[in-house]
Amino acid sequence: MTVPDNRALTLPVSPGSGWPGDPATPRTPVAADAGQVRDLAAGAGSLAELVARQSVCRACPRLVEWREHVAAVKRASSRTERYWGRPIPGWGDERPRVGRIFTGDRSGDVLFASLYRCGLAVQPTSTAAGDGQRLIGTRMVAAVRCAPPDNKPSVTERDTCAPWLTAEFGYVAGSVKVIVCLGGFAWQAAWTMLRSAGYALPRPRPAFGHGAEVPLPAPGGPVLLLGCYHPSQQNTFTGRVTPPMLDAVFQRARTVAGLPAPSTQ
Repeated sequence: MTVPDNRALTLPVSPGSGWPGDPATPRTPVAADAGQVRDLAAGAGSLAELVARQSVCRACPRLVEWREHVAAVKRASSRTERYWGRPIPGWGDERPRVGRIFTGDRSGDVLFASLYRCGLAVQPTSTAAGDGQRLIGTRMVAAVRCAPPDNKPSVTERDTCAPWLTAEFGYVAGSVKVIVCLGGFAWQAAWTMLRSAGYALPRPRPAFGHGAEVPLPAPGGPVLLLGCYHPSQQNTFTGRVTPPMLDAVFQRARTVAGLPAPSTQ
């Protein structure tokens, strides 16, 4: 791979520099370690401020180094484009698009196409910030906000990032009807999040599987936890997960959540 000659294209996006939907500003506090993640997540005061703080986190040195390396040394097909190069905050239909999880890769191509077919996204692709993509009645979050080398975060990195997830769920939990976990890692993270939120969880923990369903009691009404194989390139290339399999899970989620079926396309 080649590092672009234009220095600006090799740098992460600076907070408040004009990137479409950037939730942060130069004054947004930055977490530099696990303790600061806990404190900043707990003290955000609003969902908007929480996602701003998520988007500038620097608590995991290995992940910071990797994400900034990826932003500088790009795929050949993207060498003239600027990468976000920062943590991916949660996003959904009530907040702007920023650097987006599953944006610009083949996993995202499969995932967003399914969300669109199932009436949970307004278009079948997610190519870049500001491309018009919007989720419908849905919020998308990552258990670990920075993509790790080989897609394998360490246990320490997972635990360091967990307060961001727990805090974000706290802001939206009252309206949540369904949680879809993409992969076993997300399934594990969801149980930790739900336990921190005070949910009464079954014992032993139900096993992850594609289409696995676990109804959970909640003050605002039952919440359904759904398992779904991750739409990784390995899983889609080998047929472990197919578009109809994804559609079945998201159609089930949409129905349980009481969202309208998509119009004829």
